[in-house]
Amino acid sequence: MQTARIAIVGAGVSGLYAAWLLQQQGMTDWLLIEGRAAVGGRILSEPAADACAAVNPANRTDRFDLGPSWFWPGYQRQLDCLVQELGLQRFEQHESGDMVVERSPSAPVRRMQGYVNSPPSMRLVGGMGALTDALLQRLDATRIVTGQSVRRMRCTDGQVELDSEDASGHATSWRAEQAWLAMPPRLAVQQIGFTPALPAPLARAWQATATWMAPHAKYVAIYDRPFWREQGLSGEARSACGPLGEIHDASMPGGSAALFGFFGIPARLRQGVPEAELRADCRAQLARLFGPQALTPRAELFKDWAIDPYTATAADIDSLGQHPEAPASGASSGPWAGRLTGIGSEWSRQFPGYVAGAIEAASVGLQSLAAFSRS
Repeated sequence: MQTARIAIVGAGVSGLYAAWLLQQQGMTDWLLIEGRAAVGGRILSEPAADACAAVNPANRTDRFDLGPSWFWPGYQRQLDCLVQELGLQRFEQHESGDMVVERSPSAPVRRMQGYVNSPPSMRLVGGMGALTDALLQRLDATRIVTGQSVRRMRCTDGQVELDSEDASGHATSWRAEQAWLAMPPRLAVQQIGFTPALPAPLARAWQATATWMAPHAKYVAIYDRPFWREQGLSGEARSACGPLGEIHDASMPGGSAALFGFFGIPARLRQGVPEAELRADCRAQLARLFGPQALTPRAELFKDWAIDPYTATAADIDSLGQHPEAPASGASSGPWAGRLTGIGSEWSRQFPGYVAGAIEAASVGLQSLAAFSRS
């Protein structure tokens, strides 16, 4: 059985940042366990090179976010400080120009003055994956295990024992003084068996906490140039017709031009439609909104988070996709008190569900460690 002082379950941005905070405190006795084959969690920045061989695959700046894209330095200061500390490049979301709106299938597409966010929405060069890449590069890779899904946790004799399984069902056991859950609360309750059981009010609160991104799906269309800007359009659109309900310019500075949209079709209905049909409907919609050039993207990307087993549960299928209210991050008494702490984005008090929330919540882990050390 492998041992560590801190076992972090989940290698999304909160897990990676928590491990980095421990390293900065001089603590090297940590372990990061991730169920997916790669780190990143709900941050997923896909390169255009994957979809089009003509693009240089070594260009890691030409990537597009299928998970979260934006942050707001004006009030998400902790995340912005981290971006600057890691030396990442940020840029404002393109919003110059008119937006287009389609209100019904029988009404013509309307062009109207666009909205400008204040403070501005910011993105990272290379996509939000540049953040997780930078954190990963600063961590001890020997302390990170991927392809291992934690299925059971036992609190016994002042230790936490964790059992994980790989894709073939082979089990591995781990032991730690504390376990930090860098994953959605609902997913933790659904996928991990806790012995002894978590306090019932805590388990109910975690189960009731919606998982951000879980009911959503995103589509990206990649082009040689942002032709909509030549028409004085911002690339932003709203549609009551679908399949995409909200569309934005996803172009990357120095890289490819692109449009992306959030599906307005509920997750349960999407599951009954083949992906090829959804893509075709998206292309047709973009052509309605931005002209015939939009009908033939050079490449496409698609991600339905509702069918991602490391993100969504059955309870998320009918969710409205709103940002959750943060539950308690751990038990206040009993055997799990001080031994188990939630540090995923949904546990953030200020920004639950946001990337900034993942950064804030990860800091809670360090606070719980300090409190545990004093007890």
